[in-house]
Amino acid sequence: MTFHYFLLFLSLLCNRWGQASSDYHEKLLLQPLPPASLLASFNFHSNASLTSFEQQHFTFIPRSLGQILQHAKTRELHLRFSTGRWNAESWGTRPWGGAKEGGTGVELWAWVEAETDEEAFARWITLNNALSGLFCASLNFIDSTRTSRPVMTFEPVGDHSDASRANLHLLHGTLPHEVVCTENLTPFLKLLPCKGKAGISSLLDGHKLFDASWQSMAIDVRPVCPAGEYECVVEMEQSVDMVLDIERSKRPRDNPIPRPIPREDLVCDTSKEYSSEGTCYPMDVSYGQQWTLSEVFGRPIKGTCLVETSEVPDSQSVCLNVPADRDVYTSHGVTEFKDTSGFSRCFVLPTVDDFELMLPKQSVQTGSPVRPPPLYAERSITGHGQERGGIQTLLTNPSLDTPVEFVYFESLPWFMKPYLHTLKVLLPGEGKQSPSIIKDIYYRPSVDRHRGTQLEVRMVVPAASTATLTYDFEKAILRYTEYPPDANRGFDVAPAVIRLISSASNTTGDAMYLRTTSLLLPLPTPDFSMPYNVIILTSTVMALAFGSIFNLLVRRFVGADEAQGYDIKRLGALVRGRLVMIKDRLLGARNQKKLQ
Repeated sequence: MTFHYFLLFLSLLCNRWGQASSDYHEKLLLQPLPPASLLASFNFHSNASLTSFEQQHFTFIPRSLGQILQHAKTRELHLRFSTGRWNAESWGTRPWGGAKEGGTGVELWAWVEAETDEEAFARWITLNNALSGLFCASLNFIDSTRTSRPVMTFEPVGDHSDASRANLHLLHGTLPHEVVCTENLTPFLKLLPCKGKAGISSLLDGHKLFDASWQSMAIDVRPVCPAGEYECVVEMEQSVDMVLDIERSKRPRDNPIPRPIPREDLVCDTSKEYSSEGTCYPMDVSYGQQWTLSEVFGRPIKGTCLVETSEVPDSQSVCLNVPADRDVYTSHGVTEFKDTSGFSRCFVLPTVDDFELMLPKQSVQTGSPVRPPPLYAERSITGHGQERGGIQTLLTNPSLDTPVEFVYFESLPWFMKPYLHTLKVLLPGEGKQSPSIIKDIYYRPSVDRHRGTQLEVRMVVPAASTATLTYDFEKAILRYTEYPPDANRGFDVAPAVIRLISSASNTTGDAMYLRTTSLLLPLPTPDFSMPYNVIILTSTVMALAFGSIFNLLVRRFVGADEAQGYDIKRLGALVRGRLVMIKDRLLGARNQKKLQ
């Protein structure tokens, strides 16, 4: 009997190992970018069977997040923390096609199962409050004024049955003013199996991450039903993407003050006509810089996260996108795989030992090819004054022969009241709007202090063209209690979300997204010093008036000779006696000093 129990335990243990080997993967992609920058994309992939997830048997998907999703009836979740601006002109296409990127601040959208819209919104508020406590963020401030229901912009990426789709409600919320910091990174790392202590997550340090030029943290939870499999799984994907300045990241933490480069180490571009002995124009040396993992991230990779997953090919690897002629040195005993394209190579992490990667200084003229984005978008506020304004968005299609079709989505605060009749899309050289550009419009007007404005425009930009989308809006006047402490700074407007439907660079078929930068909207602001002055003056007058009237009503005024037990002669004699006593003491002290 004991032997049978031992065999049963051994089989369960083997099944657990086999399941673990396919249920958790992590990967790091490093790509040098001009000028002198480095893109680091961390990806953590966890799976759990749908049956075990519903029975709350959590292995790689954390219990803290899984129970929140079950309680709020959330079938699909997408959460983003982002700061900085992606420089599309220099860095090209966004990582993951922009699918794991969010707008500035915090962005959240989810599919909630409910019978009615009111029930879905109540569960949405429950989800926001729970995630706010889990990630130390202000997600509880996503109320009805910051919530929208997109129609054309987002689609479920998970596998949902037709019966469940009928009761799924999509809700989307943003907090563009939220500051992403280490308090959000710490709970993010606690969701990983190794908590950032081993594997590629050991490189994630708050000092490096939030010193980047651009960074984004993403969490995606969705159901997936693989083809040919009997049971569906719940897939959780965590991603961290950052663009680091190599020279800035190499500064030691104990002495981060930048130092001027010695003259003999300067690399000058002598092709400039104004180049001389006293003038140096720095040359772009991003493709031949010397750097290591320890210099850029402050530490090497601490082995693998899970020993059993290291046996699966490509489960824990580090990939580097550099040309084949670029010298790369790694730690001893690391297996290297080179891509047939000649611009990528991957390394399998060692099980126990630290993994170090070093690129020496080398004269390299070209780097890995950077694909241009399928669309450039620039958004700004136009107009002047405190009453009205306008929004202008420049949408540029860089393709020379293929038009690009996309959905333009804006979620505006309720105090921005756009005039829909002023919405225009113009092409250069045309004085009026072209009817073939806009294909469809969905507009949901705002309700003061209850709901913001939602605008979705489906449009097509011809090849090698720039379309200008403009509209006017009116600024509302807020109550003085609705202004933030820094009212004169302005109000943050959430970035616009653009979903590419068809483009020349979309070869995978997956949805591609890009987001504009957030805007700062100035509103009519009262002089908050005037209420303060009025309050102080009014309080002073009221205190004086009330005190005087109170004394007249309460106190009883009588003559000194009429007061009972009051003898003015006795009081005068007492005062004179005290004065004589003090005088005698002073004279005695003076005579004593003379005798000494």
